[in-house]
Amino acid sequence: MFSGASAINLDTKGRIAIPKRYREPLHACHNSQLVITVDIQSSCLLLYPIQEWEKVAAKLALLSDTQPTERAIKRMLLGYAHECELDGNGRMLLPTPLRQYANLDKRAMLVGQLNKFELWDEAAWQQQIEQSRLAILNEDLAANERLADFSL
Repeated sequence: MFSGASAINLDTKGRIAIPKRYREPLHACHNSQLVITVDIQSSCLLLYPIQEWEKVAAKLALLSDTQPTERAIKRMLLGYAHECELDGNGRMLLPTPLRQYANLDKRAMLVGQLNKFELWDEAAWQQQIEQSRLAILNEDLAANERLADFSL
């Protein structure tokens, strides 16, 4: 499971290097294969190890092609999905349309989200963190059934 936020850079070819601490698990458990797609609710990318993506794809297959919102979700996630493999140096190329979607240029943040990573433009990540902090502060956590018993 992936956690933590890592500052990374895009090189001039549009490649990122996955931090070393994630490379061995990705190689051993997922044969260094990932699928990158867009996040449908934020301006970031989602990086799934191949087995985790297969679970998402199975859920997408159950969505309707005639219901507009379901079809739109399938179109976005599958239309942008790109399979890739880490090279020997732990790098992967981000296709131009994906870089454009997330406004990725040079500095980025790779954020572990248990079964996947989010990839953010560094400035957008800082804004997202502040928005998340304010949302939590303004929420009555005890009134939220799923968070009422959540403690750290």
